[in-house]
Amino acid sequence: MSDLPTPPPAAPEPDPWASLRAFTAARIALGRVGTSVPLREALAFKLAHAHARDAVYSTLATDELLAGLYDLQLPVCPVRSQAATRQEYLQRPDRGRRLDQASTALLSQQAADDCDVALVIADGLSAAAINDHALPLLRLLLPRLREAGLRLAPVALAEQARVALGDEIGHLLRARLVLVLIGERPGLSSPNSLGAYFTYAPRPGLTDEARNCISNIRPEGLAYAPAAAKLTFLVGEALRQRLSGVGLKDQSDLLSA
Repeated sequence: MSDLPTPPPAAPEPDPWASLRAFTAARIALGRVGTSVPLREALAFKLAHAHARDAVYSTLATDELLAGLYDLQLPVCPVRSQAATRQEYLQRPDRGRRLDQASTALLSQQAADDCDVALVIADGLSAAAINDHALPLLRLLLPRLREAGLRLAPVALAEQARVALGDEIGHLLRARLVLVLIGERPGLSSPNSLGAYFTYAPRPGLTDEARNCISNIRPEGLAYAPAAAKLTFLVGEALRQRLSGVGLKDQSDLLSA
């Protein structure tokens, strides 16, 4: 019998893809065990899927949002779409695009002829995104809009809302432009991503080419400060050029270069 020591097992080859994890939250360099993925990655996928499903069924933290909007000196009109329940909202997107009767009457009473921007805060497909990011963004955005001399309508805090609901809200408030902050469709790496959509001369029946969107507003995506700067620039340009959608281009980066 040989007295030679048993050599240690060879170190595993470093994964050349693993360094890419530092640059993306996408599922890359997962590794494998035989023909399957490691148990750790399989469980992480299921957890991310559960977070995305939870986000779809999340609800607005109304008390916290109202308190925060009050601190920002913003009057608020709570409104609802024609989708009475979350299940109806998911199965009937068309009802999420129109206001219910009581909300229509309430907003009609708030209409003014000297309003530049109607702000809508909507749950969308992830109320968690609104709960997490709407107030931090507004704390940076509102001083910019006010410094630009823009006149704001009362804020519509909308439940069971789709993006197009903002067009009806802006139309009823007689606003020159409507800006909708809404929870985006959750992804497996971003269950609480906030989107900002705006439309010049809003009215019911408009479609996506009439709107502009800034997406993925959150600390892990587009941070609050650059999002506020982009929104201020684009809203100002939309009002100056009297248009939005495909005809309006984001040239804010050229001005800061």
